[in-house]
Amino acid sequence: MIVLFPTYARRIADTGWRATVAGMVTRPLPARSHRRSLAVAVLKRLLELDDADLDTDVFRRRAEAFLFQRVAGARVRIDLGGGVGAAVLSDRTGHFRTEIDLAADVVERDAIRHGGRPRLDCRARIDDIDPPAAGGEAGGFIDLVGPDGLSVISDIDDTVKVTNVADKKELLRNTLLREFSAIPGIAAVYRRWERQGTAFHYVSASPWQLANCLGGFLEVAGLPAGSMHLKLFRLKDSTPLGRLPSRKRSKRRAIEQVMDDFPGRRFLLVGDSGERDPEVYAEVARRRPDQVTGIAIRQVEGRLSLRRQRPWLERIARRLPEGFMTVFTEPTELDDCFPACCR
Repeated sequence: MIVLFPTYARRIADTGWRATVAGMVTRPLPARSHRRSLAVAVLKRLLELDDADLDTDVFRRRAEAFLFQRVAGARVRIDLGGGVGAAVLSDRTGHFRTEIDLAADVVERDAIRHGGRPRLDCRARIDDIDPPAAGGEAGGFIDLVGPDGLSVISDIDDTVKVTNVADKKELLRNTLLREFSAIPGIAAVYRRWERQGTAFHYVSASPWQLANCLGGFLEVAGLPAGSMHLKLFRLKDSTPLGRLPSRKRSKRRAIEQVMDDFPGRRFLLVGDSGERDPEVYAEVARRRPDQVTGIAIRQVEGRLSLRRQRPWLERIARRLPEGFMTVFTEPTELDDCFPACCR
């Protein structure tokens, strides 16, 4: 099995583009394996599930995203657009990542438009894996992001998707038992920004195992597609299935990698107050004042109550230029906060 992650291509000169291609190669756990049975039993106990819960389509789809073995050393053949290709090997975690340089005329010839933005189709297939019958093929896309303009770097959980990270049981239920639900009103705001040329990059502590599920959620919710930068989450045994990884540990590094790839673009950072987004974003803004144009934080219950959040957020805001960070509760408030960013 192979999964392609949503990525981007960037201009490297007047005559070319550099496309990042990334994904993961896995093998499903056997249906009757001890590890699979133990993992499901752990989930059943932690979430207090009954047999009816285990039999739902949502649970089966989400659980399957975690019940696999990673395949190292698989040779993956990449094809972009009309036939530019490359090959890469999966690493010990089953992940693969490579960069492919493309001539500007090839990109112009092969680019298609989706949601008003240009992109390249991407296909990946496993060339040699033992046994050959386990090989797979997957399709995806690569956004073509220009060297200047506005990009939104957005969190996912409790920023665009209802997750309730502060309540670990609700977090797991919203992740494994329920259809993903968008924050009311956020899609309309993001779509307006997209129509005005904004690119989107979703940087989240959600695990890469959910990349396909999250991509489907963005499409169904009407949120703009964009590159995804999620968290590596390895299951060394079945027990960690009962807990999702802690958020934000590597978030700043992922954000700064996007900024390094687009030194001429301006960035609006959108997150929530449930955990560490305000601190992470403020640190990035202080380190890169020429690139970050503003911070927007959706206020939600989290590790701090709403009452205790106020002085914490005010302290962070005082370290930034006046009016630089805006705290909102309803996405419609963003239309008044950042009109200049989205022109």
